[in-house]
Parts: sequence; C-alpha cells; structure tokens
Amino acid sequence: MRAVTGIVFDKDGTLFDFATTWEAWASAFLLRLCTGNRTQAAEIGKVIGFDLVRRKFAPSSVVIAGTPGEVGAALHPYFPQMTMGALLEILNHEAESAPQAAAVPLAPLLGELRTQGLRLGVATNDAEKPARAHLEQAGITGFFDFIAGYDSGYGGKPAPGQLLAFATQTGLDPSEVLMVGDSTHDLRAGRAAGMIPVGVLTGLASQEDLSSFAEVVLPNIGHLPSWLATRSRSQADD
Repeated sequence: MRAVTGIVFDKDGTLFDFATTWEAWASAFLLRLCTGNRTQAAEIGKVIGFDLVRRKFAPSSVVIAGTPGEVGAALHPYFPQMTMGALLEILNHEAESAPQAAAVPLAPLLGELRTQGLRLGVATNDAEKPARAHLEQAGITGFFDFIAGYDSGYGGKPAPGQLLAFATQTGLDPSEVLMVGDSTHDLRAGRAAGMIPVGVLTGLASQEDLSSFAEVVLPNIGHLPSWLATRSRSQADD
C-alpha cells in the first residue's frame, strides 16, 4: 500500500447531509416551477423521484447522483414554455440558497487533514457556482486546493475527469489519493481514476450498496483520521 497524499471529497451526502439540503431544495424548486400549485408540484416531483408530501427522495432518484443537467432534462418536457437554460438557472438559484448541514464539524476535520500534509479537493455533480456557495457558507473553501462541479470542464461522475484534474493540478499520483463519497457514482469514478475509493453512509446509499465498490465504508468522514492512522500502521508492519 502506498501512503495517502490527497483526498477528494464528494459534496452532498459526504461533506454535507444529503437529506437536509436537497429535500428543502426539491420542495422549493418544484413549488417555484409550479407557481405554488402543490398538486402539480407533487406530480412533477415523481419524475425526479421526490415525494413532496413526505419530503423524501426515492433511492433511485436522479437527484442523488445525477447532475443538474440530468435533472433538468428529466423535467424540461413538463415545462415546454421554458428554455433549458432558464430551467437550469432556477434549479441552480434554489440550490445556492438551500440549507446546509455539515455531516460532521468540518473545519476541525479538514484542518487536521491539512496539518498532516494532505492536499484536499471537492468533486461534485452539482454545478460549480452553488457548490462554491455551499462551501463558503460553511467557511471551508480555503481548505481545498481544487473545487469542481459537473460544469467546470472536466465532466461529471462516474467518469474520472474531475479526479484526474485534481491529480494533475496538485501533482499527486492518483494511486495515493482517496476518493470519498456516498454514492456508487463517486466510488466508480475513484476506481476509474486509479484512486482509493472510500464510502461513507451520510447519503442515501447503504453499506451493502457501497461495499463492493469501496476499499472501506465508514459511518462518516469524521472516521477518516483514525482509518488513515490504522492504514499507516499496517503499512509500517508490512
């Protein structure tokens, strides 16, 4: 095993609790699109796997691991009077103002990882502008060497473009980098990039969903320092 020199984090469901952010976003977005008509919003919500009444996503929802472009493509046929650009503008505007709940206290954790000499990045299937807004709201933007959304020019996950761009920008060997995420899209992207995939259970996927794609599945990112320490001791013993 090689020493870990960097970590790329997914954003939603990894740095931030998925349900808190995106259940509020989906309700606000759908009601805005439907001009407050809750019956229509509930019907349209089914298209993206969202139950407006229960404020819950189905495990198969395109919102969980998809890009805003994919969400917009699913919804656009129901709003033919709008351009796709206008639809995405509303989608991203509501995303920027969606409430954030950190999965764990982020600044202390990220600070600890930085003091260990690790380079850090964010690779999300959200758009870059709302992603940066969320990181800024949490006061953690400065911890990251690299931040990319699906629209940053590297593609979206499960393709490895964002992750390879992180490795190129930081000069790190991908085999020494963790890709940490809550979905199979994240872990498949990590494997495709030649990184070490690490799953966390702060999204909607289960241990069973993630285990076959990950080197390890942790309860949340707060367990990373102890896991890395155990991994380093194992390397020293080999």
